[in-house]
Amino acid sequence: MSAEDESNPPTTTTTTAAAAAEEEEVKVKEEEAVAAVEKKKEEEPAAAAAKSDNATPTPAATTTTTGEEDEDKPKEEESTATFEPIIQLDEVEVHSGTEEEETLCTYRAKLFLYGETLLDKGTGKKSWKERGIGDARILRHRHHQRLRFLMRQEKTMKVIANHALDPRIVLEANAGSDRSWVWSCFDFAEGELEEKVFALRFTNSEVAEEFKKKYQECQAEMARLLAGEDAPTGGDGDKAAAAEEVTEALGGLSTKDEE
Repeated sequence: MSAEDESNPPTTTTTTAAAAAEEEEVKVKEEEAVAAVEKKKEEEPAAAAAKSDNATPTPAATTTTTGEEDEDKPKEEESTATFEPIIQLDEVEVHSGTEEEETLCTYRAKLFLYGETLLDKGTGKKSWKERGIGDARILRHRHHQRLRFLMRQEKTMKVIANHALDPRIVLEANAGSDRSWVWSCFDFAEGELEEKVFALRFTNSEVAEEFKKKYQECQAEMARLLAGEDAPTGGDGDKAAAAEEVTEALGGLSTKDEE
């Protein structure tokens, strides 16, 4: 080896040691950075909790109205205007037609009428059609004691049956039902005396039997009235005249005041 080589030693070992030192320093910095991040994450929840505990509520903003602002607002005034209706309607007293009668019994039922429909008018084809649901009542007049059967449709209050309790009317059981009765009579519900066939259906057979019993009792009372038994005491001529007067009145029953 020459003297020049001995005076200038190789630099390979020095360079390798410096690079290793730099790598070690970078590694240490990375570890410190990771540790700092983890520490920050651990401190954030505690700081947030402490902040919420120490936080003081912010008072809501309040607005104050000065006297000048109140004076600037327009004052509300109550209206005193009056309005008269264009058309004056007089109060009308409505009569039901039963003011002079007393109700002897009331039964809720559904009424049917046997006859021609509007489509079958004049063809002679008849069938049962529903007339409505309502209260079937037997009424007695307070003065002449006549009795009649009256029924109105519950929603429209239209008269759907109105006839005298003729002793000749017979209540017959409807085929296939023990809670309905069928009968024919001269009815005045439409404003004219017409022969009609009705069927009245009740909620159960017990109510149907009770209605029939009451109906027949009232028929017997009507028969006595027509025979003159309840007429004022007097001769046979007075009884016959009273019976004839009652018979004529039965034919004049009307519902014009009730509709």
